[in-house]
Amino acid sequence: MPNSATPTHCPYCALQCGMNLTPLQDGGVAVVERPDFPVNKGALCGKGRTAPAVLSSSVRLTSPLVRSPAGTLVPATWDEALDRIAEGLARTRTEHGPDACGVFGGGGLTNEKAYNLGKFARIVLGTSQIDYNGRFCMSSAAAAGMKAFGLDRGLPFPLEDIPRTGCVILVGSNLAETMPPSLRFFNELRENGGTLIVIDPRRTKTAEQADLHLAPRPGTDLALALGLLHLVVAEGRVDEEYVQERTAGWEDARAAAMAHWPEYVERITGVSVPQLREAVRMFCEPEHAMVLTARGPEQQSKGTDTVGAWINLCLATGRAGRPLSGYGCLTGQGNGQGGREHGQKADQLPGYRKLDDPAARRHVAEVWGVDPDSLPGPGRSAYELLDALGTDIRSLLLMGSNPVVSAPRAAHVEERIKSLDFLAVCDVVLSETAALADVVLPVTQWAEESGTTTNLEGRVLLRRRAVTPPEGVRSDLEVMHELAARLGGERGLEKGFPTDPEEVFEELRRASAGGAADYSGITYRRLAEENGVFWPCPAAPGTTGATAADAVEGPEGSAGTEDCEDASLDAIAVADDPAQDDEATGTAVHPGTPRLFLDRFATPDGRARFVPVTHRAAAEEPDDEYPVLLTTGRVVAQYQSGAQTRRVDELNAAAPGPFVELHPRLAARLGAAEGDPVAVVSRRGRAVAPARITTGIRPDTVFMPFHWPGEGRANTLTNPALDPTSRMPEFKACAVRVEAVQQ
Repeated sequence: MPNSATPTHCPYCALQCGMNLTPLQDGGVAVVERPDFPVNKGALCGKGRTAPAVLSSSVRLTSPLVRSPAGTLVPATWDEALDRIAEGLARTRTEHGPDACGVFGGGGLTNEKAYNLGKFARIVLGTSQIDYNGRFCMSSAAAAGMKAFGLDRGLPFPLEDIPRTGCVILVGSNLAETMPPSLRFFNELRENGGTLIVIDPRRTKTAEQADLHLAPRPGTDLALALGLLHLVVAEGRVDEEYVQERTAGWEDARAAAMAHWPEYVERITGVSVPQLREAVRMFCEPEHAMVLTARGPEQQSKGTDTVGAWINLCLATGRAGRPLSGYGCLTGQGNGQGGREHGQKADQLPGYRKLDDPAARRHVAEVWGVDPDSLPGPGRSAYELLDALGTDIRSLLLMGSNPVVSAPRAAHVEERIKSLDFLAVCDVVLSETAALADVVLPVTQWAEESGTTTNLEGRVLLRRRAVTPPEGVRSDLEVMHELAARLGGERGLEKGFPTDPEEVFEELRRASAGGAADYSGITYRRLAEENGVFWPCPAAPGTTGATAADAVEGPEGSAGTEDCEDASLDAIAVADDPAQDDEATGTAVHPGTPRLFLDRFATPDGRARFVPVTHRAAAEEPDDEYPVLLTTGRVVAQYQSGAQTRRVDELNAAAPGPFVELHPRLAARLGAAEGDPVAVVSRRGRAVAPARITTGIRPDTVFMPFHWPGEGRANTLTNPALDPTSRMPEFKACAVRVEAVQQ
């Protein structure tokens, strides 16, 4: 590696692929391979390779903008813009109370930013109304994992275990387009003699590589999982010894599964009984196997139960908490995992602690230097917060999200945002949401700042600053420091919001100590020397304010989400490797925990919990008026709302706009040819995009990618019906009709 190269990580998905940045003569940087990082070993997708394009001043914000009397956004000084934000939030707080101020974050914020944003909301604004767009990512899997295991970490094992297992069931994930570098693990799996089962209503590029592809109707993954578990029982494939020794609640879960016999499941899902039997055989015959879920089964109004059913399948067959076996969730957003662990989520405090746990409140309040009783309680979930804008919530501070494109029922959310008394947005680019703001602040991005992220494996990583940001651009940490000075200067609150990310991380370590997501044993120095450290990683007693009691105390170690029991850290922080001595202090250093649950689960008795679940229909089923199901997803050349990738010429050339994927039979009924505009209409609105005709989708289903605004905005159509536990909206299934459009 050249001496001038800076090792860092991609700004996009949760793989957080390693890359090196080398300086160019024009002041920019070029991406070069970083083969030492084990997740991607140098491989990058097009988004990662072209990421420096968004650093250009020609596509990003370089000056604060304020809304003029004429209604347009015009350049302003930083002091003017910050004063306006402080005045707007203070006025709302005075006139309507602290909960009239909302805060909405993003799954791309670093751990330091997410941590300070949660702290800012709760001690500067005093509001409970904070959540983030990661709620739309893996909240259903998190809730199900908490119920079953007592702890949620996307993958409880590293990606490198995948090639060594015997079979993987991949549910609702198109990795070939969403995380292309990860495909090597699945290719190696098959090269080693393992098998891959892909479950998706579309024959995606990922499904084309599977040994078995099951194509259920959207919204029926729960029935499918229950049908497979029924067959496991009926065929005598239950690991009875494992169930007896390491689980609880099997009989109720078994009874629920037995009500879903194969022929019944075939009628619900459209997956044939022989295919169901083949899937069970492929999954059960090897010694080791895994189930990995993604947004397909999770973004449903029954997503928690759906993931729970897949976890039940793993538990019944002894495929959890054992080497080379287990259940995992493929987190989507770059820091979707770390973003919620440290206080950006409505019901959580740093360290994955429950906000309504008195012991957790005391611990964090002590770190923050405030009275525990001053901390507000849990607030609204993401969609509920957005839905309350302009009514209960009158002002909003938004960082790193673009809900005008990414939220369900997006036209309604756009109207709610427009109805606010005051909106301030911090972003890299002028997104569709930022364009509606009263104040827009240009902030630094990945290569212009240092900070940590946590990838889908639970591997905490260090992004390093490689370039100087343009003049006029500041970091989100500076923004929060300046706003704290303006809103709480008489109390000296800005002192609690340092602008140095390492200083913030040091406080985060203390705040997380003893919690389920314990980062207290992780330092910037370690991250600079190692390829990441897996949490939980407790510190040696006395080194960060954590004590031995902190590390095992019951409520203090609670993992922190809905409907779960407290988990003790000693249940999960079992490392694969022995502790090493820190050369500087001579104290033992915890090596981190790549593999969870090998000895016991993070529940009070160490047993995993079966949760009985039963199939139920999607919140909105097809009828005569809306006879087709819509499902949504991503394409390889764009990312999330497209706010950044749509500004990269190479990516736009590969994916220039939205489309509607439909089966030839449906196209024939409409009289639509390839490329013809078609309209997709739901109860919430209408979207128009060119037809893409393929036999790779079910005849009763259409697909739209969700990266674009305007008339092709897929989320105009999607249903905000919420999962009762995770509060996840039902992005993946809603009833629509498709119409030909006169040209």
